[in-house]
Amino acid sequence: MDMKETISYLIEAIHSRTPHQVITANPIMVMAALENPAYKEIMVSAELVVPDGTGVVWAAERGGNPVKERVPGYDLLHELMKEGEHYHWRVYLLGSTPEVIRETASRLQMQYPGITIAGFRDGFFGAAEDDEVIATIVEAKPDLLFVARGADTQEPWIAKHKSRLGIPVMMGVGGSFDVISGKTKRAPLAFQKLRLEWFYRLLKEPTRYKRMLALPKFAVKVIRERDRVTKNG
Repeated sequence: MDMKETISYLIEAIHSRTPHQVITANPIMVMAALENPAYKEIMVSAELVVPDGTGVVWAAERGGNPVKERVPGYDLLHELMKEGEHYHWRVYLLGSTPEVIRETASRLQMQYPGITIAGFRDGFFGAAEDDEVIATIVEAKPDLLFVARGADTQEPWIAKHKSRLGIPVMMGVGGSFDVISGKTKRAPLAFQKLRLEWFYRLLKEPTRYKRMLALPKFAVKVIRERDRVTKNG
């Protein structure tokens, strides 16, 4: 589905109150799934996986099953917020630091006054506090839950607790709160058009290089296993 169709699909999910885990897939996550069966099961069991990364779009095309367009998680978040103004949706924000989450909540509420920020909490909590966090979120009765705890944590956390949370749309948003709060900047439009947002992030955060090593591995795998790229397994 393209962005418009994705939004329509998720609007229906909210109207039907059907819990959906939305995963914004990029090559690093795909490689993690190939190397970790438990992570792969999380991606396979998600109600919706959208092609966030440019590499995923390229791989799908090379595998002979192209997607309509890239659906970046950052843009999807904002499109959902725009729609939320019409329906007066309630939104819960979870993750990042206390300062970032507080500023993110404030800015989103100002930018989209038609929605309600039903609550927010930073991401610094462990498994022992999960019950408390879940109870607080459920009590807020959100239509949307955005979680920013890093791809290696946020997707597993949502998958583990989604039945208890019961929220129509639950989506991991990675570093989106950092951008929304103003802590970091999104890649300039020129980088976005060239599909080099990942390179811009690497320039700004050189410490990400270890994580980025998955990208050439992904590319080699796609080239070598072209016929299996879009097949499960």
